[in-house]
Amino acid sequence: MRRVLGVFLLVMAAVVGSAAGQNKTGTSIAQFLGIEPSARHAAMGNAGVALFDGIESVYYNPAALGGLPRTSVQLTHSEWFADINYDYAAVALPIGTLGTFFGSVTALNSGDIEVRTETQPLGTGERFTVGDVAIGLGYGRRITPRFAAGAQINYVNERIWHTSSKLVTFNVGTLYTFPLSGLRIGSSLSNVGTRSRFTGRDLAIQFDNDPDVNGDNSALPGEQFTEKFPVPLLFRVGVTLPTRLGEASTLILSADAFHPSDNTEYVSAGAEWSYRNTIDLRAGYQNLFQSDSELGPTLGVGIRGIMSESQFQLNYAWAGHERLAETHRMTFVLAL
Repeated sequence: MRRVLGVFLLVMAAVVGSAAGQNKTGTSIAQFLGIEPSARHAAMGNAGVALFDGIESVYYNPAALGGLPRTSVQLTHSEWFADINYDYAAVALPIGTLGTFFGSVTALNSGDIEVRTETQPLGTGERFTVGDVAIGLGYGRRITPRFAAGAQINYVNERIWHTSSKLVTFNVGTLYTFPLSGLRIGSSLSNVGTRSRFTGRDLAIQFDNDPDVNGDNSALPGEQFTEKFPVPLLFRVGVTLPTRLGEASTLILSADAFHPSDNTEYVSAGAEWSYRNTIDLRAGYQNLFQSDSELGPTLGVGIRGIMSESQFQLNYAWAGHERLAETHRMTFVLAL
């Protein structure tokens, strides 16, 4: 056990130690893919790559599909910044020894926004919306009693009024559970994909091919081309250690190290205390050691129960932010 923890701490130290590299914040598209859809994990500082005990863990590590014995459904709603709405729905379907199949839909919507111009700063009377959608299909399997692996493919669409960007990404993950202690080590690579650019009629323009010539067509139809941008690739590695405190309660400790393609490295950690598998209290801290981080402490609570032979969970998470308002997440999970 000490040797395993020592190796993990060395890995985390190496990841954090390279954080002095170039900061590429703002250089990737589809940033909504980085919004975590689990209130449980969000309350634990979003340290969830090695949790492996529910459908909420699939976003962090597709290998979690190998640990789902029952058909499960997840619904999440989050009040994001500036009245932006974030919604997530997922279903996991285990099929015996074949493994578990998975599907998810993620949606982000800004609501109506006034169109303003330099000449009409109070609004033109028109309204536009910004909306993002991701549709995912995944598969995971417990290959051995201790080792599981999974993968997911996602179709991603970002839209700003009549302009949009389309791309495909992949997620892969693995997880290993140590005997006796129950210590778990997980890793995942999220948002592996190609570059994409925005296209659409909002980029149409009129131009004068030769402004020095009189009498020619000075309103030729044209189109502006945007550059291609990458998706926010993210590598996670982490550990989770469950501990029984007595007959009535358990404690789970989790810590993840992150290596993003568009920012500096960081570490997140959290804990969950459960009483009689009915009430959960959670706390964590996210983005430790990240340069110019706006994130920080997280808190949450959850309840569990049985409803017509089905198990349900209702989780809430609060996350603090340095300059913008705090965010709130609600997640409902049903295991049929």
